[in-house]
Order: sequence, then C-alpha cells, then structure tokens
Amino acid sequence: MRATLLHGAGDIRVSTVPDPSLRDPRDALVRVTHACICGSDLWPYRSAPESAEGRRIGHEFLGVVEAVGGEVTRLAPGDRVIAPFMYSDGTCTHCRAGWPTSCIAGGFWGGDDTFGRLVDGGQGEYVRVPLADGTLVPVPEETDPKLDPALLSLSDVMGTGHHAAVSARVRQGGTVAVVGDGAVGLCGVLAARRLGAARIIALSRHDDRWRLAEHFGATDRVDERDPVEAAAQVRDMTAGVGVDSALECVGTRQAFDTAVEIARPGGAIGYVGVPQDLVERRAEIPLRLMFERNLTLSGGLAPARAYLPDLLADVLAGSLDPGPVFDLVLPLAEAADGYRAMAERTAVKVLLTP
Repeated sequence: MRATLLHGAGDIRVSTVPDPSLRDPRDALVRVTHACICGSDLWPYRSAPESAEGRRIGHEFLGVVEAVGGEVTRLAPGDRVIAPFMYSDGTCTHCRAGWPTSCIAGGFWGGDDTFGRLVDGGQGEYVRVPLADGTLVPVPEETDPKLDPALLSLSDVMGTGHHAAVSARVRQGGTVAVVGDGAVGLCGVLAARRLGAARIIALSRHDDRWRLAEHFGATDRVDERDPVEAAAQVRDMTAGVGVDSALECVGTRQAFDTAVEIARPGGAIGYVGVPQDLVERRAEIPLRLMFERNLTLSGGLAPARAYLPDLLADVLAGSLDPGPVFDLVLPLAEAADGYRAMAERTAVKVLLTP
C-alpha cells in the first residue's frame, strides 16, 4: 500500500510500504477514506533528522473497517469509523476517568504498540488499529458524505479546540480570547461559541483565517502579535478587565505569555498547543503573576476520544460544523504539496483522499 514517510526536514514522500494485517485479536484493519495533515505534524516536518528508511506520520483518519480480530465485539466489517489521534483500550483506570490519552495500553499512530510492533501512521491507504473496541467510534451508515470533513475534524482538532475551551472554563455569557488562528484555534472559537460565550476575541493576523473565525462565531479581532501590545488591545476592548477565558492554541512561549497577559484576575487559561520552546522545561512559567491574579492554568493533551460522542451527536444533528477548517483537498499522492502549503501558511488544514 501507499503511505507518507518523513525522511527529514521538509522531506515527505509517498512510498509503498507493507500492507498491514491483524496481529492481535483486539485489532481492526481500517481502509482509510479520509486523512489529514495536522499542525503538530509540522514540528517534525520542520526539524526531523535525515532518515534513509523514513518514519510513518499522520494521526487523524476516517475509514471503513475491513476486518476485525476475534476479540473485537463492537465493530464489524463495513462499519464507517472515526479514529481519534491516539489509540486506547477504553477500560483502564485512566480511560474510565475520561483521560484516554493516558491509557496504560495506548499510544500514538506511527509508533510502537506495547508489544514493540509498529503501528501504522494515519496518512496511508490502510491502518492496523490496536485496541479497536476502545479506540474507534462508529458513524451511522446513513450519514451524509457531505459531513465527512466535519467527522474527520473530530479525530483531533475539534476535540482539541473543545479541550482548550473546557479547560479555560468557558461559560454561558462569558468573554473569551483565542490565541492562535490555526485549525485548533479556529476550532477553539467554534467550541467557545458552542459553550455559550457571549464575546469571542480572535487573535489573528491573517484576513482569510479571521473570516473563518468570524464564521465560527468570533465577535472581535486583535491582529497584534506582541504579548504586551495584544493584551493592551484586549483590555481596551473589555473596559480594562481582560477576558474570563484565554485559549492558548499554538504552543510557543509568545502565545503562552499572551494568554497569561489577557486573562482577567480570577480568569482561566486553557492550553492545548503542543509545547515547543517550553518542551525542555527551561522556560519559566510566571507563577508569581498567576498567583497574584488568581489565574487558573489547565489543559494539555486533549482526550479527544472522550469528547467524540457528544461532538459527533452535534455534528449529526447539524448544530456543529468544523468542516470548513479544511481549505485544501489533495490526493494522498500529493501529500508533500499539502505539507508545504501548511508550512507556508497558504492552507489552514489539508484533507487527503486516497
């Protein structure tokens, strides 16, 4: 089959790789109908060391079950399914508590499972899905194909944007600011509207992304990037107060500082951007400032599988449509062009078809 392989910084190739097969009785084999490129895929795309053999990449996909192992009870061949960005068993202590991203037996697409066997990346024609019963979410057979982009967004970005909003305690009638106008930030805007925020300030420097943020429910725009200047503009918009909820959807120190600056005393910050310049734990979190202003900091790796049923119900009911975050559709064979488009910010999020 064909799949994407990352061979080094800026070097994505679509190559022929071995066909996956069932290797455990809890596995399912899924034929991928829709996959996509994530903003978090861009970090290794920009910095990965050279590799002759390449590494599998991609963690968001929608597909059809082709075969199941003998211990799979919730799925059958022919089922259409959504795969969240991590696999999980759904039964361990962490899964039952609502944190499938910390599943004891779970893991990431493109890595190794608990037995040291390679797990396929999501950007390919087929994927072996470990722990299929706990991982995959079936989609009703009669679902309109026009909803496929929205369904695909539930595998990661919509759930991650929702996690930012929930972590930042977005409430009915509240004031929200979203730092970041990538796909996650835009879904954070949509999530804030879904949770009833009365005012949503999008921090966006790009006119096309601002238009989508406005479509998703943003009421105001700040296009200043400097944290101090951006915070000054937000305070001007809020009678000097700041926002109840700040969503950090980038993962850089600048974005984090901005979120802290714009949150009002007693406010909350929801952070879901994959930490980049904080990843080595050398950067200081401004605890004294947060202490003095009683700011709450919450967030992290979004438990997308836990959020999927509720978000899926809203998509199927027609009250939630994150699909417009996909503004470029390409065949899998042109995945390298999709990576370039996202890296150069000429596309918000790329959808890949077989």
